[in-house]
Amino acid sequence: MRPPRSTPRARRAAAAALVALVTLSVPATAAGTPVADPGHRRPCVASRLPDGGPARDILRIARQAKADMGLESVILRVTADGREIVTTALGESMTGVPATPAMHFRNGNIAISYMGTALLRLVDQGRVGLDDPVARWLPGLQDGDRITLRMLAASTTGLVDYVRLPEFQQAVSADPFRQWTAEELVRLSTSKERWYEPGTNWSYSHANFVLLGAALEKITGTRLDVLLQREVLGPLRLRETRNGFTPDIPEPVLHAFTSDRGTYEESSFWNPSWTTAPGAVETTDICDLASSAAGIGSGRLLSPAAYRELLNPGTVGLGHATAKCPATVCIAQTEATHYGMGLLVLGDWVSQHPLFFGYSASQAYLPSERLSIAVSTTNGPDAADGHTAHVITQRIAAALAPGHPIPDFG
Repeated sequence: MRPPRSTPRARRAAAAALVALVTLSVPATAAGTPVADPGHRRPCVASRLPDGGPARDILRIARQAKADMGLESVILRVTADGREIVTTALGESMTGVPATPAMHFRNGNIAISYMGTALLRLVDQGRVGLDDPVARWLPGLQDGDRITLRMLAASTTGLVDYVRLPEFQQAVSADPFRQWTAEELVRLSTSKERWYEPGTNWSYSHANFVLLGAALEKITGTRLDVLLQREVLGPLRLRETRNGFTPDIPEPVLHAFTSDRGTYEESSFWNPSWTTAPGAVETTDICDLASSAAGIGSGRLLSPAAYRELLNPGTVGLGHATAKCPATVCIAQTEATHYGMGLLVLGDWVSQHPLFFGYSASQAYLPSERLSIAVSTTNGPDAADGHTAHVITQRIAAALAPGHPIPDFG
């Protein structure tokens, strides 16, 4: 997930029937239904300082990266076959407040991988087909008869990414506390000429996942946060991962800071309502993030056929630049590096890495070694530009699995 940026470093058919588009409010069957308390577990705590071995190497990499990149904090957890190698937190959440592994942070587009898995579980249950047109559930969506559930989850609809629009970036910079509605976000995308015909190319668009969340609610008659808890978070025992309908973050909080608006300022409670579908705007901790990497990356909740779709729903070979879709938007998809159903396939790794509002995180899973890497970072006043958590994840992967490097993406 890319942040809206108004700084010089940033990368810079209206829907007449939009009124008929599904409203992402609580369906009648789920109105007022709270998500069940998933219970309690041992708190996420730092492991004992290792004397040597892989854990020591990981700590050295994290400390060096924190210093080199000017980071305020680095929190990480690495496991192999579910067994902890190391869990640690470096730096501070705020001045004088040490970062700890139990601190909660925003997980951004990692929740999109949960939506992809939830969709495939519905396919496994025989409730929908990936190539069903979304007009069945979203009758007001322009070209909804040609856009399928697969296209939404794999981001091949051609819908413009509203996050790249200057008017959106300016609005978020002017008022980062604004509560955005799903209808506003979809309207921004559908008011622009699409980049290409549905299903003919690939490009990341946040609008696809706002619409996917709406479709999942309509298909199941269940509020999205309740659905994700039932189909994904609960089965994977992600007990510290939860949706928020407000910008609040559960205690303890990993605070974030950014210079996106030209001055270094706290951004922890800037409103993330634009980041994905209502009901999938989540927070998590580093232990859940490592468990998520393994649970999603292994396809534990899916049939073998659905797992194959998760890793490649037909995106390989797409991503070619056109006059409407430049190379910075339509990124070439190869067999080794491509987009799946709400996640990235990077070499031998299954990954996702959000980046916004001073937070950066990364989850990566190597199926052949059952190796999970989870990293969360926050920026110091002189932080390096770019995706610092992903860079740290790449360095850890190079140390632990040198035959399986994690390539860059986008």
